[in-house]
Amino acid sequence: MSQHKVVLLLGSNLGDQKKNLETALEKIRQGGNEILQLSEFLTSDPVEFASSNIFCNIATIIFTHLSPIQLLDFVKSIEMDMGRINDSKVSGGYADRIIDIDIVKYNELKFVSERLEIPHKKHLFEREFSRILLKDFI
Repeated sequence: MSQHKVVLLLGSNLGDQKKNLETALEKIRQGGNEILQLSEFLTSDPVEFASSNIFCNIATIIFTHLSPIQLLDFVKSIEMDMGRINDSKVSGGYADRIIDIDIVKYNELKFVSERLEIPHKKHLFEREFSRILLKDFI
């Protein structure tokens, strides 16, 4: 079974944000993925929507045997298990969330579908907090 090197970005701005991120990372690990590297936690203001809740974010590099769509389904299942109700792709806009897990890079793959775009251009090029978290990863 081949292993794929993937960069994920996780964020939370509801509840105990650091605990939410740690829980999500543990669920990623329990799903048979190996966590290779973690960034420091970084707090940031919400991007592309207004909220008084500050985000806590972390980046990670993992090895996974999952395909891009399988990985997307897996991280979406973690989000739902943790209580995330609204998905920005479905609702058409951003809102406060207990957990958000984005696939930023998957090997050197370029992939575009209705549900997923790799690499995640907004995180790589447009969002300051993402550039800070990913500076040692990309």
